[in-house]
Amino acid sequence: MGEGLPVSGKNLRLAVWEANLYLWKNRLVYGTQGNVSGLDRKKKEILIKPSGVPYEKLKPDHLVRVKLSGQSLSKDWKPSVDTVHHLYLYNHLREIGGVCHTHSCFVTVFAILGLPVPALSTGHADVFGEEIPVTPYVDNSAEAIGQAFLRAYRETSCPAIMLGRHGLFTVGENAEKAAFHALMAEYCAETSFYTMVLGRILGQTVTPMSSVEIRKWYERYHSERYGQKR
Repeated sequence: MGEGLPVSGKNLRLAVWEANLYLWKNRLVYGTQGNVSGLDRKKKEILIKPSGVPYEKLKPDHLVRVKLSGQSLSKDWKPSVDTVHHLYLYNHLREIGGVCHTHSCFVTVFAILGLPVPALSTGHADVFGEEIPVTPYVDNSAEAIGQAFLRAYRETSCPAIMLGRHGLFTVGENAEKAAFHALMAEYCAETSFYTMVLGRILGQTVTPMSSVEIRKWYERYHSERYGQKR
């Protein structure tokens, strides 16, 4: 997971369905919260999880096609209530092909506190190359969430952004990568939480890795040295 290529058509439907199940299998979502979408740039439409459908009952055919203009193309299913935020990001970020939203536990703790997740480990540095930022609280009216994400993304370039007192939005080159970023953001938040709590108990000062070391690990991970040839 996380090494896929952009897909379209029938493959896109399967990829988006699998990305949504990936959230559920990795306990990144609770109840019917959360969603993943994927973009077909040629058709100028996305596929997104339907509103209120349990993950354990979700099928590929349930995914809703929505035009980038906002028009739903499904007669049977309503798209996620977060569709407006997904569309906003697709319409403002040409480089992305997938968007993911979760309320995973440890990420949400940091979001409630309004604290960024610090880059304490090489695993965090590898994927994100910086702390995971958190925005001030915004409500979900109109384009407020999309605008808050976009401001933070353009300031940091981090593909995972926490929304204050809300949860997490992530982006990627496709739905699979966006879901992978959500998993890794939760991992980083969990390890940071336990490290900060235990460090306080033990009287140890916990500090982020240096920017030089963070950049070194990030560039190695994102170079041709890591992974398989595509």
